[in-house]
Amino acid sequence: MSRLEQLTEMLASEPSDAFLNYALALEFDKHERHAESLALFEKLVEFDPPYVPAFFMAGQMLSRIDRHAEATSFLTRGIEEARKQGNGHAAGEMTEFLAMIEENETP
Repeated sequence: MSRLEQLTEMLASEPSDAFLNYALALEFDKHERHAESLALFEKLVEFDPPYVPAFFMAGQMLSRIDRHAEATSFLTRGIEEARKQGNGHAAGEMTEFLAMIEENETP
């Protein structure tokens, strides 16, 4: 059984498990199944509270596939949410990555 199959099976019995959703999103990204990965990242940022790592990973994936405006949106929202949750480390990492994207976008 593949890792994708294992995660999908585990998630069927635990659909609201943030870590399983996150792991499956990363696995989809690894297999270049970006739409499925993004759908899970979007689900994770709607959790209460939002799952902060999903903002960063979605931003990185979207940047990698040249969807910079969407990446910027995820990262901006993620920075705000990380700060709200008191996660300065994650906010800092996303701020640095966002600056890198914006620097590369400047003509």
